[in-house]
Amino acid sequence: MSIKGTVTFPGDKSLSHRALIFAAMSNGESQISNLSDGNDVMSTRECLEHCGIKIFDKGQTTFVRGGSFTDPTVDLNCGNSGTTTRLLLGVLAGKGINARFIGDQSLSSRPMDRILDPLTKMGLKSNSNDGKLPISIFKSDLNGISHNSLIPSAQIKSAILLAGIEANGETSTTESILSRNHTEIMLKKLGATLSTNNLTNTISKSSLSSLINFNIPGDPSTSSFFSTAAILLPNSSIFIKNILLNPTRIGFYKIIEKMGAKLAYLNEKISFGEQIGSLKVVSSNLKSVNISKTDVPGLIDELPLIALLATQANGTTKVRDAEELRFKECDRIKAICKNLINMGANIKELDDGFIIKG
Repeated sequence: MSIKGTVTFPGDKSLSHRALIFAAMSNGESQISNLSDGNDVMSTRECLEHCGIKIFDKGQTTFVRGGSFTDPTVDLNCGNSGTTTRLLLGVLAGKGINARFIGDQSLSSRPMDRILDPLTKMGLKSNSNDGKLPISIFKSDLNGISHNSLIPSAQIKSAILLAGIEANGETSTTESILSRNHTEIMLKKLGATLSTNNLTNTISKSSLSSLINFNIPGDPSTSSFFSTAAILLPNSSIFIKNILLNPTRIGFYKIIEKMGAKLAYLNEKISFGEQIGSLKVVSSNLKSVNISKTDVPGLIDELPLIALLATQANGTTKVRDAEELRFKECDRIKAICKNLINMGANIKELDDGFIIKG
């Protein structure tokens, strides 16, 4: 069996969340095409609509009329989306909105204190279920803070910056390792007063311009599944068009190149501050690799696929410093090990990762 062909993927999920949120925060009407229609992005859309934001579709284009947020009259159901919860906590805290956030059973077990703690230092009044959902926030006057995050998380960084855009004074956030930087890129493109100095971002009160004809490139996390199949199946070759190639998002491709995967980046360009292009992936023989702290943030969602590829690679692959996987919608480290063992793989579970003999 082999696979061959050209494929285009739905819009990147991370960019889709942010496009909706920034369009809602901006003045005027925004136009977004190739928006992801996944459940998580739809949770963000529905929550914004409950906060008074008008969103509608015409063909393949989504229109958002930004401006005035209002207190929702119902609970904001974030479903299974941590991105929806954490980013909107920052937005609505800054907007002075009274709201109650809820989610499904999985999301309700995930830690939100990593967001609530810095927002509380900024002046947010809230209550929660011991740092988890449900969370109620109340109209508050926010002041800027300087926050050092021990966890490299784009969600934490984004929540603080989105609250900081409405806070008194400057707000800065510093991370230990660069995480996804879509929020910084988009805020700068939309006119926010934001500066970046190495791993520190500083923002002050700003108004945002609307998104005009923003076409969201394909999701590299989704493309990684097809790329994995092409690598493992003999005589396979796929050509992926219009894919997001932001350096903070292609950790999967950087690692599999180290493992010996045959890749070619084509037609690269910059669009709305983001690097995009096409990608060719063909069948390859793989070798083992070591993955550690600096690698993990760029491939946190693709580590299950790395584990699968490692079972077919020559040598022993070690993944460390990936304990954040235990705090996703499930304990992904345990799930990876359990499922691969059931399929006959030689894998050892560690507190912060796993070891696989290929």
